[in-house]
Amino acid sequence: MSSHPPGSCCSVGTLFEGTPTGQDIKIGDGKIDAYVAKAPEGKARPGAGILYVPDVIGIWQNSKLMADNFAASGYTTLVIDLFNGDPVPINPTQPFDFMKWMTQGSDGKNPHTTEQVDPIVLAGIEALKGLGVSKIAAVGYCFGAKYVVRHYKSGISAGFLAHPSFVTDEELAGIEGPLSIAAAETDSIFPTDKRHKSEEILIKTGKPYQINLYSGVEHGFAVRGKLDVQVQKFAKEQAFRQAVTWFDEFLA
Repeated sequence: MSSHPPGSCCSVGTLFEGTPTGQDIKIGDGKIDAYVAKAPEGKARPGAGILYVPDVIGIWQNSKLMADNFAASGYTTLVIDLFNGDPVPINPTQPFDFMKWMTQGSDGKNPHTTEQVDPIVLAGIEALKGLGVSKIAAVGYCFGAKYVVRHYKSGISAGFLAHPSFVTDEELAGIEGPLSIAAAETDSIFPTDKRHKSEEILIKTGKPYQINLYSGVEHGFAVRGKLDVQVQKFAKEQAFRQAVTWFDEFLA
C-alpha cells in the first residue's frame, strides 16, 4: 500500500477563521449534500473546475473556506459529502475507532467503504459537468486522496493530494493523468518509506508528477493546520498554491 489507513491524527486540527461565501446544495438526485463555490465572472477559467474530495471531517468550515479560495483562483469548486451525513468529529474527546467507522459507520448501518463512496464521487463529477465544467481537476485530502486516484478513469484530468491515506499501489499505478502530492515531514500515515514507494510507482506511470515535502509539519497540515504557527501557516498556504499552480499548468 502506498499510504496507510486513516488514524487518530486524521481528526485533529484547528478551525480556520472566516465566513464561507459559497452555497450548500444537493446533488445526485437530491440525495447527497455538497457545497459549491463558483469562480467570479471575469476570473473563471473557461470550462475548468475542481472536485474537492475531503478528509474524514467532510464538509465543514475549513473545507468550505478552501473551496472559496480555489474559486477565487478561477476554479468553480464542488465539495462532496462522502459520508452521508456521518463525518468524523473534529478533535473527538473520546477515542475514535476509525476502522469500525469505515466498515460500519457510526450507527453500525452506514459504512464508508469504496462500495459506498465511489458512487458519491461519480455523482460529484456529474454535478460538476452540470455546472459547465468540462476539464475536471480534483483535490483529495487524507481519506479523499484515495478517491482522486481511483477516479482518473471517471473523468479527472489532473489531481492533487495532500497527506494521502489508504491509497493502494495498484490504484496509484493506474492514474491516467498528472498528479501532485503535498507531504508532511512527520506523517505516520504517509511516512518516508511510503513516499519513496509512491515515487517509484509514479515514475513507472510515465505521467507528470510532483511530490513536495514540507518541513516542520504533520499529517493534516494542508487543511487543519494551526495558522497562528508560522511554519504551519506557510506550509498550508504553499500547499494550496502548489495545487493551483499544478492545475494552471495541466488544465490549460
